[in-house]
Amino acid sequence: MSDKFIYKTIDSEITDALLKIKGSKFYGLLFNVSNEQEIKNYLQYSQELYPNATHYCYAYRLGISGELYRANDDGEPSGTAGLPIYNQLLSSELTNVILIVVRYFGGTKLGVGGLIKAYKESAQHTIESAKIIIRELSEKYELTFDYTHQSSVMMLLKKLNIDILNSNFYEKCNLCIEIPMKKKNLFFEKFDSHIAQHFVSINMIP
Repeated sequence: MSDKFIYKTIDSEITDALLKIKGSKFYGLLFNVSNEQEIKNYLQYSQELYPNATHYCYAYRLGISGELYRANDDGEPSGTAGLPIYNQLLSSELTNVILIVVRYFGGTKLGVGGLIKAYKESAQHTIESAKIIIRELSEKYELTFDYTHQSSVMMLLKKLNIDILNSNFYEKCNLCIEIPMKKKNLFFEKFDSHIAQHFVSINMIP
């Protein structure tokens, strides 16, 4: 994808994308993740959801361009599980996700080629079961200002189509806004040149 401020991910989790191959059951799970702790949590969750499975193989991509990634075979022959899963994430351009394929061995060995095919097809089936969406990178800010400047502030936000997430009006006006990264420079350019002097504070929300 050419736009550095958008990326592909999934709308909601998948936990039961099932394929049966020569007696073995392959369950595909797909989750949104933003850090390695969430990855650990979902790996543990997959073991709780499918206890006593033979393997819990997975791959994940993190970052706008998937710069952080890992593939794990979890005991399957090297390169037969994690890499085929990862390649499906790559070909689908999905990031900030983890795809786990849980296998229950059915008694028939698939061989190296058969395993690669099975994990690839399971990962593909899981992705096809998901709703893929485009997300835009953004940052959240809290604005605090006097009532006398409410009109100029709201006019700027409306002009730039900046979303107001919540607001409260007590002694001063407080707004929580979300600024798309592609509009950030323009917003602060307008902010600094026109109404910065009216603000009590503008703070980024972690």
